[in-house]
Amino acid sequence: MSKFRNKEKGELPAISTASLPDIVFMLLFFFMVATVMRDNSLMIENILPKADQIEKLKKDRTMFIYAGKPSKDFKKFGDESRIQINDAFVGIDAIQTSVYEAINKLDEALQKRFVVGLKIDVKTNAGLVSDIKQELREANALKVMYITNTKID
Repeated sequence: MSKFRNKEKGELPAISTASLPDIVFMLLFFFMVATVMRDNSLMIENILPKADQIEKLKKDRTMFIYAGKPSKDFKKFGDESRIQINDAFVGIDAIQTSVYEAINKLDEALQKRFVVGLKIDVKTNAGLVSDIKQELREANALKVMYITNTKID
């Protein structure tokens, strides 16, 4: 009798799939933690002005208003500067209603501390900015901040 025997030809053993749900859930949790959700997609060109004295503010009580020329994908809206709030172009007359909606969505404690952030392109006409500020005054949104870049050339 020989010490070594030839294995009989047979099928491969089945692969155990017992740990497969663990791997799937680990991947799911990884992508849930690592993925960053974008709030708004810009429909305008937005090159912010530069400043050296800035302050960071929490976004929990802030509404952003963007102004600038439509980007390449949205040239069908023209070449003049436009106002964008929440992924949509709006007119001057819609600013007040947008402010009221944003304030009403906040908790009562944060409503008094509501701030409007203006992300205005460098090449935007000052008249449009003045019109936006006038509408904010009429909506009693008096806390306004201008968003800038921190780098100075």
